[in-house]
Amino acid sequence: MSKKRRRPEEEETSYWLSYSDMMAALLLIFILIISFTLMQSKSQYESKQAELDKQKEIIKEQEQLLKDQQEELDRIAGIRSDLVAALRDEFADSSLNVKVDEKTGAITFDASVLFDVADSDLKEEGKTFLKEFLPKYCNVLLDEKYRDYVSEIIIEGHTDTNGSYIYNLELSQQRAFSVAKYCLTESNGIISSTDVELLRSVLTANGKSYSNPIYKEDGSVDLEASRRVEILFRLQDEEMIAEMMDILKEK
Repeated sequence: MSKKRRRPEEEETSYWLSYSDMMAALLLIFILIISFTLMQSKSQYESKQAELDKQKEIIKEQEQLLKDQQEELDRIAGIRSDLVAALRDEFADSSLNVKVDEKTGAITFDASVLFDVADSDLKEEGKTFLKEFLPKYCNVLLDEKYRDYVSEIIIEGHTDTNGSYIYNLELSQQRAFSVAKYCLTESNGIISSTDVELLRSVLTANGKSYSNPIYKEDGSVDLEASRRVEILFRLQDEEMIAEMMDILKEK
């Protein structure tokens, strides 16, 4: 039996149906690719947007932190300025030859007022000096307005550059200790027992040897000026504040 032969019209119709199916499949694949690409792009966009929002939040937090740090710096600087001004006013009418450093509030004594050369025992003249000086100093530093801000009051002994460093370190330490001991001895009656207790909680004594000499205009060491005792104060969190200031300067 002979096979039935397709007509040309049927073959052409079959060809176009196959071609249409192929094109439809390709179109579907193309749509799927576009959809996948769009979904991927959307996901990447949302991820980048979330990252950007996070970065904005971090920047906002950093700006707030810097603002808080600056306010803290201003507050601490204001307290120090107030303390320096209060010390200056306290000693303005005093017969004591006392100079208050305008920036730090440190006060320097000529060692000859307190000690004989190469000696660490307080002279009577030195004791008289401290009896007048200490109540005025404590009247400011231990005042209710400032005492909570003061973390440390430091008595520093300094020497000239004559002799060895170790010898001068021992001498400067003994001199600083002699001043601290005299100030903290209640029986001396220099300040009230309440102020003695407050002073004990913050007072330290350090010997600096000749690590920080005073120089003349010609660059040579001023031996007389280098022999001195300094009393200075440190405020709460001052070291942290100093680090913050360094960080802010780098911004």
